[in-house]
Amino acid sequence: MISHSTYKKLSKPLLLIVVAITMQSCFVAKDYTRPELEETDHLFRTDNLPADSLSMADISWKDLFSDSYLQQYINEGLQNNLDIRTAIQQILVTEAYLKQGKAGYLPTVSATAQMTRQELSGNSQFGSFFSSLDQYELSGSLSWEADIWGKIRSNKRASEATYLQSVAAHKAVKTQLVSSIATTYYQLLALDAQLEVTEQTVAARDSSVITIKALKDAGQVNQVAVDQNIAQYNNAKALLVDIKATIFKTENALNLLLGRSSQPIQRGSLENQNFDADIKVGVPATLLSNRPDVIASEYGLINAFELTNVARSNFYPSLTLTANSGFQSLELDQLLDANSLFATLVGGLTQPIFNQRRIKTQHEVAKAQQEQALLAFKNTLLTAGNEVSNALYDYEAETEKFEYRQNEVEALRNAESNSEELLKNGYANYLDLLTARQSALSAELNLIDNKLQQMLSVINLYEALGGGWK
Repeated sequence: MISHSTYKKLSKPLLLIVVAITMQSCFVAKDYTRPELEETDHLFRTDNLPADSLSMADISWKDLFSDSYLQQYINEGLQNNLDIRTAIQQILVTEAYLKQGKAGYLPTVSATAQMTRQELSGNSQFGSFFSSLDQYELSGSLSWEADIWGKIRSNKRASEATYLQSVAAHKAVKTQLVSSIATTYYQLLALDAQLEVTEQTVAARDSSVITIKALKDAGQVNQVAVDQNIAQYNNAKALLVDIKATIFKTENALNLLLGRSSQPIQRGSLENQNFDADIKVGVPATLLSNRPDVIASEYGLINAFELTNVARSNFYPSLTLTANSGFQSLELDQLLDANSLFATLVGGLTQPIFNQRRIKTQHEVAKAQQEQALLAFKNTLLTAGNEVSNALYDYEAETEKFEYRQNEVEALRNAESNSEELLKNGYANYLDLLTARQSALSAELNLIDNKLQQMLSVINLYEALGGGWK
């Protein structure tokens, strides 16, 4: 049976515990709600405002890119790229803090085992009785803070937001990596196509040098025509060297994205590339759920919001309960006796009154940082809409331009063929032929670049919409 005196001693701390539990609902911490974002209504600058919520960002990169080599490289890059692996480690860091935040509701428990020996002065109060004193202790202590104002809950939510922000950042790295690998791969295919055209041009100009020399021997052209043809032939060979050098560097760039040492890259051909997916941008609001950087930015805002809650709760009193219990004895063999048992239970409220303005400063800083996070979130969203608008316009422009480039190449090829035939029959000037040849080569290279830009605009649109991480 517990004596009346013991009951009175324990009743007050127990009352504090009951009060603490009762006051758990008295939170000053606010719940986060997404701010009103008028920017989402007109994020895309286009004449055809999308009404369909479907977006090409919902398509997996495995379905968007049909080239088997490219699929292999993207998969390899997602496994081995160093930026991806760094982002994963950052997730592990924030996950550890998240676990710590969740443990904030739990009490702090510690155990102590110690032996104290005290040599006493002979002239001291107890020195005349004891020359030395030994004490043994085996105890445990517990401390718990009641989350009256929601400070612990807000800290937990801030940790959750930081963790989810790192997950979203990892997705953003994946999106960028998929885009970079695809872009570099298609640049290689375009360079291969330009290399093939240039090699054909070198072979044709080698043959034309022989032809022009024969015409000179026949008296139809002079030495200037021969020299000009030789100059064009060497110009094409120099261009060939430049393209090969660019291919070598582009292969190295792709290897770096894949997280491996430099080596030759196996690949398909540009003419066999196509995108089967429909170009759908979805409504602007889908960027809030598809763009990883936008998602990460909002989690940054949530983190700042919850930390503002924490700073606000510091103005209010905190209720802390501490308990200490164990065994103390002057003799080691009596340490675990019932008479060696002791216990202490303390409950207290602490109200900050004056602390050199630290709490107010922390609150003001937290509010300013929350406003900064909100502005960063809005800026990220506006940037996302801007990127979608630009990518969409680029795709439409490159698609329209491709037909004109094809017509240009066809016309210049005919001009080159006709000029060469007229020159052989003495009806044209060799300068016309040289001009037609140079223009035809430039047009063919531009046509290849136009097709590349058309494909890259699809990749840019896919990335801008937030595709690639699913």
